[in-house]
Amino acid sequence: MNGTMKDGRRRSLLATITMPLLALLWTVPTIGLLVTSFRSREAAASTGWWTSLWEGGWTLDNYATVLGDPSISGSLVNSIVVAVPATVLPIMFAAFAAYAFTFIEFRGKDVLFIAIVAVMVVPIQVSFQPMLDLLGPRGLGINGQFVAVWMLHTGFGMPLAVYTLRNYMATLPSSVVESAKIDGASHFQTFWRLVAPMASPAIAAFATLQFLWVWNDLLIAKLFLGGGGNKTIIVSLQQMLGTQGQGAELLTAGAFISMVIPMLVFFGLQRFLVRGMTAGSVKG
Repeated sequence: MNGTMKDGRRRSLLATITMPLLALLWTVPTIGLLVTSFRSREAAASTGWWTSLWEGGWTLDNYATVLGDPSISGSLVNSIVVAVPATVLPIMFAAFAAYAFTFIEFRGKDVLFIAIVAVMVVPIQVSFQPMLDLLGPRGLGINGQFVAVWMLHTGFGMPLAVYTLRNYMATLPSSVVESAKIDGASHFQTFWRLVAPMASPAIAAFATLQFLWVWNDLLIAKLFLGGGGNKTIIVSLQQMLGTQGQGAELLTAGAFISMVIPMLVFFGLQRFLVRGMTAGSVKG
């Protein structure tokens, strides 16, 4: 192994040992979940998952049962219907807001931006009761519909999206925007043709985080969609467990099935994730 990194610095022996160890410790629970998903209920209840590594006893019955459940495929479609608009909407509104906070001068801009950032420290749970009243029968009457969850995820995701995109756009060369203004371009044209393409790493980074959050959300989906025909895959998995834990072996198989789409999204956009989250952290 070469003793120096690409930038000429010497490799740290401590880091070389620690990082693989941390990666292994982080992966062990997932490996245990994967092994358990191929074990019968009796085997999972009697011995540890690690015993299957040398004793065998694998079975595909758990996956066959989960895939044979028609509600699982419907829940997967519902999760896509929820996650895609709940990812696109906050990015769309936040990108316009971030452009305004970065390149447009207006009264109270700094105070408004501070107020938006301050909202991030408020736990979303404190808003559930007022939102249930607003979206429920005593209000708009849309609780249990997809539009209610879209609105909630858009509102809850907006502060972080505005903060992230604004910090990234602040690193973009202002001379490009000034040149577009001199050429007579409107703010919309400048945003759509110049700023948005240059800010695509930050947009993709937030899209990854937002999609994963919405896909794995249980509380909002449980409260505002319920367990009926619009339930998401995470709600289906929670109901699969049963009141006495009798569906634990099915839950492990269903968990890996539900991971397929978010993993595709993550690996498809991961190259943008670090760039988008760190580019706005240091200016200059």
